Amino acid sequence: CETTSNNFSHQLAILLIFVLISVLFCFVFFQLFSDRSVRLPIFLVGLLLLNKVIDSNPEPFKPHFCQVLQLFSAVLQDHNNPTAVYYCILTLTVIIAYTGSEEMVRPLKECFMCVLIVALKHLIKDQASEAMEVLNELMESEVSIIVHHVADVVHFCLEVGSDITLGNLVRVKALSSIAFLIKLKSKTVLKQKLMNPILQAIFPILTAAPPPGEQDPEDNEDDSGDCTENDNPKHCAAQIIDTMALHMPPEKLFQQLMPRIETCLVHENPYERKGGLMCLAVLAEGCADHIRTKMLSSVLQTVCCSLSDSDQVVRCAGLFALGQFSEHLQPEVSKYYADLMPLLLGYLSSLNQAKIGHVTKAFYALENFMENLGSDIEPYLPTLMDTMLSALNNTENFKIKELTVSAIGAIANAAKELLVPYFPPVIESLKGFLTTTTEDMRALQTQSFDTLSVLARTIGKDVFSPLAAECIHLGLNLTDTIDDPDLRRCTYSLYSAVSTVTPDCLTPHLTAITTVMLLALKSNEGITVKSNSYIDEKEDACDALGEIAFNTGSALLKLLDIVLPCFVETIQTENERQVVMGVLESLNNVIKSCKEEVFINPLRLKEISFVIRDVLKKKTVCQDVGEDDADDEDQQAEYDAMLQEFAGEGIPLLAASVPAGNFAPFLDDLLPLIISKAKSSCTVADRSFAVGVIGEILQALVRVSGGREVAGRLSNRLLPVLVAGVKDGDPEVRNNSVFGLGCLAEAAGPIIVSDYPMMLSVFSNLLIKESDSRVIDNLCAALSRMIMSNVNAVPLEQVLLNTFRALHVVLVQSMLS
Repeated sequence: CETTSNNFSHQLAILLIFVLISVLFCFVFFQLFSDRSVRLPIFLVGLLLLNKVIDSNPEPFKPHFCQVLQLFSAVLQDHNNPTAVYYCILTLTVIIAYTGSEEMVRPLKECFMCVLIVALKHLIKDQASEAMEVLNELMESEVSIIVHHVADVVHFCLEVGSDITLGNLVRVKALSSIAFLIKLKSKTVLKQKLMNPILQAIFPILTAAPPPGEQDPEDNEDDSGDCTENDNPKHCAAQIIDTMALHMPPEKLFQQLMPRIETCLVHENPYERKGGLMCLAVLAEGCADHIRTKMLSSVLQTVCCSLSDSDQVVRCAGLFALGQFSEHLQPEVSKYYADLMPLLLGYLSSLNQAKIGHVTKAFYALENFMENLGSDIEPYLPTLMDTMLSALNNTENFKIKELTVSAIGAIANAAKELLVPYFPPVIESLKGFLTTTTEDMRALQTQSFDTLSVLARTIGKDVFSPLAAECIHLGLNLTDTIDDPDLRRCTYSLYSAVSTVTPDCLTPHLTAITTVMLLALKSNEGITVKSNSYIDEKEDACDALGEIAFNTGSALLKLLDIVLPCFVETIQTENERQVVMGVLESLNNVIKSCKEEVFINPLRLKEISFVIRDVLKKKTVCQDVGEDDADDEDQQAEYDAMLQEFAGEGIPLLAASVPAGNFAPFLDDLLPLIISKAKSSCTVADRSFAVGVIGEILQALVRVSGGREVAGRLSNRLLPVLVAGVKDGDPEVRNNSVFGLGCLAEAAGPIIVSDYPMMLSVFSNLLIKESDSRVIDNLCAALSRMIMSNVNAVPLEQVLLNTFRALHVVLVQSMLS
């Protein structure tokens, strides 16, 4: 048993394999000779063992991966032994996922991808679904071996996804792999001209009619309305188009897509028409700007026409499309309220006759549409509220009641005080739902609390204040008697809403209220890898604590002593990134609202500065969670970036809340972490974030005592960073850098007069070639700050002449375009 490393774990791993294989060999040998009916090939046992051991702990076996891969190249071609092929592919998936490096796959020959695809084809009837995960790992690993075989992978997956003789599981896996490939390598897909073959293959899937006597999952619902839209090939086909919309240029996509959509929309088969509408719906998010600016009127007209289609599956798809448009094409879509509101009201007038899924999509469209309607909702309020109140009083279905209560909240957000005449009957209808203790009404109850919170914030203080104390008692009584994270979450939001209306009502109950919230923050109950109600409860507890702390006036200092230490501890020790993001956001809001009152206790500045530093250094518990614990690696990476942003946004808030001299030692500690993200090798998002935070820090120093001295001392470190940012290729980075230079001139004042000639030269060069109006706007503001700080250090005539010339050019270009 030869070892290639002195590392004990490597030796132990190899020894373990040796012992296990020896034991298994003896066992199989005994079986073979004692019972001739038993025939288990030893090499198959070895492959299974190898898979299990590497899957459980791949690190010790890393030095042997090259030999293992060479072995697999041969085994994959043994198509008469599908089990061996299957174990090889499972182990290969682990190896690629673990290393993801070019070095590990270098032993594989160019024909390996062809061998792998052929092997997968031989497994297609049985074990291909799990085995096909190897394709996703190869695509994500960025190794060159797959680059020349993207077309082979696409054609294989399309062949599997289109084969109606196969089960849904393997078809879904194949189509999901295509969506994953488009997400990772959209440019390669375009370059190899694969868009058209993909669309040609998936449109028949998207528009396919279900088998006779059956319906698509979203159309086949019982009276309970519990539609289980599990993954199926049709949904995956729509997901592919959705992914294309998010990751491909809209002009190229629409050129290929619109002829197909137009053909579907006029087809006599209702499922063809439904497919065309579903396609329009999933384009709304990724191609929002393109649709808003070039074709909003025409696609809305198409969707409106579909709402009067003779077939319900088409009408239902039209409602879904309208909901997507209402969500993603705001605010422009709200301008068409005169055309769309009567159609939606027409659907809502027949609540009792329609299927639950149909009603759900109608409410979805209505709520999203009303988001930006504002006072324009007034002419429709009588009809809307009559329909809502009738549904609450006359409909027996809890799901419809829940949708109705949610819609009332959306109406309140738009109508605000216009809803006052309807407030008494709404509250009367909600009372029965708010006080229920039965489990079957729990979703309706929590939605009623959410809507009550919206009413507290929108209906007006005079109208809601008489109910404030009753709301607090109701919330406390329910959380004492019912153990439900969703219900507790809703009561937190209600307390927070009440604090904006009559904060005095909360003061006698602050201890009880904050105790429940703090227990929720510290609790590990119900926390799993996937997000759930307990995580949502933690996030809402953070938000509520922050808002209550700001609104409770005389009780503020006492509440801050409770809330802030909990925030700091949660940021450091909480496992869930989402929760920590919520805490950081709430902490920032508290600092922004309460300013110097947060730091009456001198230890708080140190504690908060250090916890921000820990997040920026990725030293908190949630940032140490391994990728294997993440339910979605891309989402977790996005959360990690947002954590850093929330932490960075806290630095200028600290700078604006305390004397500059007090914050200076902590700022010296934090600035290098921000400056490190401004390097040219960093992403555009990081560079933009870094120079933006620097600019906001300097802006904050303008307003606090001692700020000029600190800004002047930092100028030698910050000036090169900001000047480099002005020369960046990205307009957002340039914009933030110009803003930062202006703030530096204002904050440091005479201390940096000697740098004015260089700064003016940088601005002059930028004016000559800059075309982005935001950058020019900030440049003018920066020059103004320089002039106001040191008018004698600026050659006014020359600066104004150059500026007016640049503005003239921009104005002419704008008019021509």
